[in-house]
This record gives sequence, C-alpha cells and structure tokens, in this order.
Amino acid sequence: MSAVEARIVELGLTLPDVVPPLASYQPAVTSGVYVFTSGQLPMVDGALPLTGKVGAEVTPEDAKDLARVCALNALAAVKSVAGDLDRVARVVKVTGFVASAQDFTGQPAVINGASELLGEVLGDKGVHARSAVGVAVLPLDAPVEVEIQVELVSA
Repeated sequence: MSAVEARIVELGLTLPDVVPPLASYQPAVTSGVYVFTSGQLPMVDGALPLTGKVGAEVTPEDAKDLARVCALNALAAVKSVAGDLDRVARVVKVTGFVASAQDFTGQPAVINGASELLGEVLGDKGVHARSAVGVAVLPLDAPVEVEIQVELVSA
C-alpha cells in the first residue's frame, strides 16, 4: 500500500474503485507529467447518495461532504493511470461545479470539501489553484462535480 493510500485509510476512508464513465470519455488521461481527470460525481457504490440543487433540495453542508466524495473518486481516477498515488508531486488545479438554487452563492464553501480532503490526504502536495462554479444542472441531477489536474513525479 502506498503512503498516500495508507493516509486515506488512517483518515477512516477507502479509496474507491474508479467510477465507470457515464458516456464516451475516460475517467483520467495523462499528458506528459500531468493527469487530467474527467468530472467526478459523488458516486458511492454506483449511485448518487443525494440529488438536487444546493440551497434547495441539498444543504450546503451535505454538498460539501459530497465534494469530498468527488475528490476521493478523482484520486481513484488518478491512480488508475498513474499506477501509484505516491507519484503525485502536487495537485495543480481543482475545478468544482455546484448545481445551485437560483439564489445560492456559497459555491466556494461547498468545493472546500474537495480542497480540504486533498490537503488532508496529500499535505502540502494538495495545495492547488481552484475554481468553484455555480451551474443550473449537472449529470444525473448530481449536486456537485469535481475535476482535478495533478503533476506526477517521474516513474
């Protein structure tokens, strides 16, 4: 088990299997020393635990927890192409999408769930640039979606 995966276990979490694509794309691809993940929904055992708009059907606190799940799913996607999460030199960028009720403006606090998870798991390597965007709707009526880009150390 890699040091990063050991840290995930230490946090009481489990690195999930890669979420199978819902359409015509790959969960993650490499380009040089970078891994780009596709948008990761908060799938748990093949299903969304909650659906709907944040600020209406889903509380911001629940959405923040779902953003953590998205980040964990993104790490699984990274591992699927990198082979080992210990190869992560740093998280470069996180982009989070929040399906938002019309008057909801707390997208940054929701995506903090992903950012905080990456920091807990990767330490200083998890510090990143970020965007948190409110959108009208996400696939499968998911409340949140997160994609990450990471830089790898050479194998």
